[in-house]
Amino acid sequence: MSKNFYITTPIYYPSGKPHMGHAYSSIVADIFARFKRLESYNVLFLTGTDEHGQKIQKEAEKNKKDPKIFCDELSETFRLLTKSLNLSNDDFIRTTEKRHHLSVIEIWNRLVNSGDIYLDKYSGWYSVSDEAFYDEDEIEDKNDGKISKSSGSAVEWVEEESYFFKLSSWSKKLLEFYKKNPNFILPLSRRNEVIKFVEKGLKDLSISRTSFTWGIPVPKNENHIIYVWLDALTNYISALNFPNTHDKKYKDFWPADVHVIGKDILRFHAVFWPAFLLAAKLPVPKKVFGHGWILSDEKKMSKSLGNILDPLEIIEKYGIDQLRYYLVKEVSLGNDGSISLENLKNCVNNDLANNYGNLCQRVFSFIKKNCDNKIPFSTKLDNIDKKLLNNLKDSLPKLISLMNNQELNEYIKKVVSFSFDANKYFNDSEPWAVKKNDPERMNAILFTIVEQIKNISILLNPIIPNATNKVLTMINLPVENIKIDTIKDDNILNNQKEIGNLEILFNKIEDDN
Repeated sequence: MSKNFYITTPIYYPSGKPHMGHAYSSIVADIFARFKRLESYNVLFLTGTDEHGQKIQKEAEKNKKDPKIFCDELSETFRLLTKSLNLSNDDFIRTTEKRHHLSVIEIWNRLVNSGDIYLDKYSGWYSVSDEAFYDEDEIEDKNDGKISKSSGSAVEWVEEESYFFKLSSWSKKLLEFYKKNPNFILPLSRRNEVIKFVEKGLKDLSISRTSFTWGIPVPKNENHIIYVWLDALTNYISALNFPNTHDKKYKDFWPADVHVIGKDILRFHAVFWPAFLLAAKLPVPKKVFGHGWILSDEKKMSKSLGNILDPLEIIEKYGIDQLRYYLVKEVSLGNDGSISLENLKNCVNNDLANNYGNLCQRVFSFIKKNCDNKIPFSTKLDNIDKKLLNNLKDSLPKLISLMNNQELNEYIKKVVSFSFDANKYFNDSEPWAVKKNDPERMNAILFTIVEQIKNISILLNPIIPNATNKVLTMINLPVENIKIDTIKDDNILNNQKEIGNLEILFNKIEDDN
């Protein structure tokens, strides 16, 4: 029986330039998707674009464009971003697609049939920018208006006829669900935050608007447009061909294994989304993981502060593997993380250029000069050789557990420590000193170190796929067949075939001045 794994990242809001938050969520989800493929899972990794709502309509009008044409252009920018970030997503969904429209209408009708939707009048504070409703205690005065305390976005008083979802009746059922499913919201700090919010009591949620037209009309009342968050969240099942619950894709992959999201949209995913699904009598995702914000020099990135780091500029200047590695090594997943170009330089130079990259360069240059460019084979390993290899192999269950529990930061630190140990082993073993008098010992050292490079490369592959694919291909291992179990195979290296040429994997980042 095949093992299936479904992971999603928030669908991009296609407005403005892609920012570091987009990059971070997507890269994190991609790493988990790649790792599960290494574990031989049948993986579905979804991303896409959220294209409806008042904000999009206003921007399209400002640009004197039809909203659909406007979205077509912006969506393509974000589709290209998946390439720039080297994402391995299996699908890219747009909320303007027919398959999504069908899913949203089905969800709406199910909520109507369950008695969870009613028509009334909405009056309250609404942020067009956040597409979110706020209570009185969640806003504050700023200059001549009011803003959201959490996002800083302007809010306005709205009064209009609206359909409501009976969210208030789901408070107790949601708390029971959280209790029965303690890992539904992670990390723990986010879970506690959500539980406190729900324990205060939930208010019914306005789920339609009449003040704009760009969106999915409410069935049987086209004066109303379905609230963009009810619309957008449904993308996770639209991609599985819902409402056809007998479809193989839906049966294989729903409920989702994990939604990777930023903490700013936690309420939508951990409160609204499960309530919608429970009311529609559909399974709830297994896990919502809310990561923190990416800060620039300890401050949240903003145009006004002029501290925005553009991921595309960093990729162009330093490389995508370098950005991927730095973001997930330096930021503890779940917490806010401060990044800077100075820290990026130090991280790339120390961990990638001086450590992993230098190890590969030294070892394969030595083999090329001293072993006819072929990996030596040896069965006469000393205890020190076996210890190096077994330390990594014995750690596999722990490493798999760390990754499956989204402890990405700890996983990387452990794998990098193996690389430092391998460098020390190569220095201490001195194959250059024994090659003349004890070539058999030299062969054992080289076999051991190439085995360890192979194993480290497999473990780093989800994080820095470009560089590790080069290394694995160079030692004649087809990357498409690489699995975690390949680490346990000591007889997979080909000692008959010459190894390829290895370019410098990571150039050291020098000071710009």
